[in-house]
Amino acid sequence: MKRFFKTIRPYLLSVLLALAVGGLSAWVTRGAMARFETLQKPPLAPPGWLFPVVWTILYTLMGVSAALIWRTDRLRRDTPLWRYGVQLVLTFWWPVLFFLLEARLAAFFLLLALIAAVIWMLRSFARLSRTAAWLNAPYLLWLLFAGYLNLGVYLLNR
Repeated sequence: MKRFFKTIRPYLLSVLLALAVGGLSAWVTRGAMARFETLQKPPLAPPGWLFPVVWTILYTLMGVSAALIWRTDRLRRDTPLWRYGVQLVLTFWWPVLFFLLEARLAAFFLLLALIAAVIWMLRSFARLSRTAAWLNAPYLLWLLFAGYLNLGVYLLNR
């Protein structure tokens, strides 16, 4: 049993860290959601209830992938985990810009930087664990879709 907890602990901690980043970002922006609901949205915009569901899944996958990297070669994991941290910070700030500060064009450019950071992270993850890299594929696809939504909301509501 002790060995089981030693094995699972990095996964639990990593997932909890990722979920905490998302939860903190959601908490900071919680008051801005009512205003967002009044905005025009582009075609294909999903219903509001879907976003927390998708983000919970994505943060969980991110956390598992980071734990996989943590459990690899100690000498080679620092750079990929540092890149993971960079994209987590950018992920935190995007909703602050988009929802709270209503700086939607700036948020779009931050999202482009986030997409680049995720690709940068995925390349370094793939060198250590293809599984860790592939676990982030849905995240990258969602960010591309978010870029469409972000730009659409900006253009429709300026």
